[in-house]
Amino acid sequence: MLTRKQHELLLFIHERMKESGIPPSFDEMKEALDLASKSGIHRLITALEERGFIRRLPNRARALEVLRLPDSIAPGLNSARKFSPSVIQGSLGQPAKDTRKPQIASNDDDSAAAVSIPVMGRIAAGVPIDAIQHKTHSISVPPEMLSGGEHYALEVRGDSMIEAGIFDGDTVIIRNGNTATPGDIVVALVDDEEATLKRFRRKGASIALEAANPAYETRIFGPDRVKVQGRLVGLIRRY
Repeated sequence: MLTRKQHELLLFIHERMKESGIPPSFDEMKEALDLASKSGIHRLITALEERGFIRRLPNRARALEVLRLPDSIAPGLNSARKFSPSVIQGSLGQPAKDTRKPQIASNDDDSAAAVSIPVMGRIAAGVPIDAIQHKTHSISVPPEMLSGGEHYALEVRGDSMIEAGIFDGDTVIIRNGNTATPGDIVVALVDDEEATLKRFRRKGASIALEAANPAYETRIFGPDRVKVQGRLVGLIRRY
């Protein structure tokens, strides 16, 4: 759920880009939201980026891309876009206490209804590392983050999925299953010994595991070498 100011800023950026194709300046955003300083705009943009609604494009001034809109504004629009994970911000099980960033509103009722799922070790968002381990501990997540079926969590190591909003140190929430649709971000087990988090694609009869970072190449495997272990449905970020 977005705060009112986050919601207003996202719509302002979206409407301006529809009109002119150019994102508004920070001064224009500050004036539109009636904020006293541009530091408030920086915090709002950071929050929208961390929640997967916008992306700052590197090496370009004033370069913003709107990735998705809230479903209340554009129902069905986001399903045609690439996956943007829902994010719980804060430490596992406790609200974040970070003076550098505004607190995200929480709901005590959601905390009371949290569901416990197992953390099954670490997963590489980069070059594949050791296969999924046995359960190490459990975490609690809001039930609305889960999509039916069994779920588990993995701790992310590596930076190959940063353009999908998944960073080193995040904890990803995975819906257990052995099938995937092209475009899904999945846990893939390669040669029964290496696990990695990548976007699932098909290249003819082969399977492609695609990174979300131009520094990494797409890796192609025969269909008998890759087993899907689950699909990404959300993540938790610690500060």
